[in-house]
Amino acid sequence: VQLQASGGGLVQSGGSLRLSCVASGSVYSIISNTMGWYRQAPGKQRDLVATFIRGGTNYADSVKGRFTISRDNAKSTVYLQMNNMQPEDTAVYYCKAESIYGTTYWGKGTLVTVSS
Repeated sequence: VQLQASGGGLVQSGGSLRLSCVASGSVYSIISNTMGWYRQAPGKQRDLVATFIRGGTNYADSVKGRFTISRDNAKSTVYLQMNNMQPEDTAVYYCKAESIYGTTYWGKGTLVTVSS
């Protein structure tokens, strides 16, 4: 399985971006309810942003009401719509998925920079 994240860039405070994560390879093995987005700011640990869970979705408190995770199963793609972005959202964003074989996959990350 390969995960390719895209859509990052520079945005002003209050602006919006949409990230995409396309899965390829043995996509049949991906557990759809494990797909999600994480981010890592400079000098900090990688933290959860938004994921699918059984029965719904889970968001970090800091992004609730501003970010929305969605997916298109036909395209093997997960999206992260980010609205009202703030400088503290600046980070490298990674998509993650787990397989039925117990393997965790990470995309290479896409850089998001929010200017004040």
